[in-house]
Amino acid sequence: MSARVESEPGAPLVDVEDLRISFADVNHGAPLVRGLNLRIHPGECVALVGESGSGKSLTARSLLGLAGEHAQVQARRLQIDGRDALRFNLQDWRQLRGRFAGLVMQDALVSLDPLRTIGQETGEVLRTHRMLNDAARGQQVLNTLRQVGIPDPQWRSTQFAHQLSGGLRQRALIAAAIAAGPRLIIADEPTTALDVSVQRQVIAVLAERVAQGAGLLIISHDLNLVAQIADRVHMMHNGEVVDSGSVQQVLTQPRHAYTRQLLAASPGAASRGTRLSSARVRPGAREQGPLVIERDPLPPRLPAEPREVLRVEGVGKSYRRRGFGRQGQAFTALHSASFTLNAGEVLGIVGESGSGKTTCANIVLGLLAPDSGSVHLLGQRWSHVPEAQRRPLRRQMQYIPQDPLSSFDPRYTVAQIIAENLLPGGEHRQQASALLTQVGLNADFLDRHPRSLSGGQRQRIAIARALAAEPALIICDEPVSALDVYVQAQVLDLIGELQASRGIALLFISHDLDVIRHICDRVLVFHQGQLVEQGPVGPLFEAPTHPYTRQLLSAHPAA
Repeated sequence: MSARVESEPGAPLVDVEDLRISFADVNHGAPLVRGLNLRIHPGECVALVGESGSGKSLTARSLLGLAGEHAQVQARRLQIDGRDALRFNLQDWRQLRGRFAGLVMQDALVSLDPLRTIGQETGEVLRTHRMLNDAARGQQVLNTLRQVGIPDPQWRSTQFAHQLSGGLRQRALIAAAIAAGPRLIIADEPTTALDVSVQRQVIAVLAERVAQGAGLLIISHDLNLVAQIADRVHMMHNGEVVDSGSVQQVLTQPRHAYTRQLLAASPGAASRGTRLSSARVRPGAREQGPLVIERDPLPPRLPAEPREVLRVEGVGKSYRRRGFGRQGQAFTALHSASFTLNAGEVLGIVGESGSGKTTCANIVLGLLAPDSGSVHLLGQRWSHVPEAQRRPLRRQMQYIPQDPLSSFDPRYTVAQIIAENLLPGGEHRQQASALLTQVGLNADFLDRHPRSLSGGQRQRIAIARALAAEPALIICDEPVSALDVYVQAQVLDLIGELQASRGIALLFISHDLDVIRHICDRVLVFHQGQLVEQGPVGPLFEAPTHPYTRQLLSAHPAA
């Protein structure tokens, strides 16, 4: 039996008026959040939307006393659970966290303790607040894991975070947040980088808690997600709420230019061949009906003779399971997948968590050896050969990761990161500066370190590093999933422009079907380790033939 959510009818769980948050040593002490009003009632979902650095997460953390050790939090009114939070001491905040308010973070792999099992993580809040005896706590953990849709919870509770797929990790993180039955849930980008099927499951779990009477504050840059679950939305820009109201009002009749810009910059079938960052709403169109969006075209692609860059033939990969009751069981991660990729082509890969797309990408990258089948790069054998034989071809295949920050050496400057891929003997600093110009940055970034850069700037550095090798193929693994809408638009524009001018082949992995429709020529659909359908992106999306593809598309909300 899950913990019951209790609430007083009509009384807000959160009541904030004129919130201001500042740090003495940041932004010259000027507020990073200012003039914010926020109310959350039981059984209501409120969304905070905005670009990176707009103050969304800082606002949410202030409701848990986690704004930062040196944060100066001021407000005309800041009431949490009917109490004056401006008077809270450290013990008051600790009593609040977990029992009254649960926090769901964005990156489950980083947020979950790698040294504790999922069962231990989920039960921590119950132990901390001395809720239930040992036997009852164990049962509550299993019930909560089951409630968030984790199959075989007794086995999964014995596993560690790295042994779970991204979707299961995120659900485990939600389980840890709701195990004590909190009346308020704060979810900070809870579905970033999850495929649409898992997104729907995660949203369903959160929506069920709202239906049971919990209040939900969700922070997201995903406008489709907000449309699915939120009752009201606050659009934040530069620390202020610039647009607010019901979801229907804000997303269909936005009052502020910033909101209209975000809506116009969202990718999809209609945006193919255009610059997303140039998107604008036709003046006056808002009052006359649906938003009418105009965009500038991308440059046409260079004409190129068909040339096969990558050939994958019948590759497969199996593993042995480990863990409670599963020791030694065989698990096939990828069954006999075959496809080709030509120069100048963008090939998308989609599929739910655990579908085999990452295994396939790792085999293509040469990080995994397939149990069966073969991979050829530029007509030469790439799989089942010694690394010394692959090394001359290694520069021809580059990689743009989902999270550049974890991929870069934190000790390196931008100049050193890019120089890793430059040929020896050249003027590396000058070459790196030229590459930065190509990705929309300048030489001022050369001596900076990754942690001093924004998410969009780091992603541009990752693209510059890949281009430095002058490759024939770039594998893009969720390169824009963690970026807000407008930065995503800028990065997609950059990829489109460079791909058009250089004729580089792209293998583009993404859970975002709108991004796939915007940028890809063909698409591969993976399900349970099998390549179930492939074809040109337009016909496949409009008339899918495989039942799973139809299910995947039906799970994707309309923009």
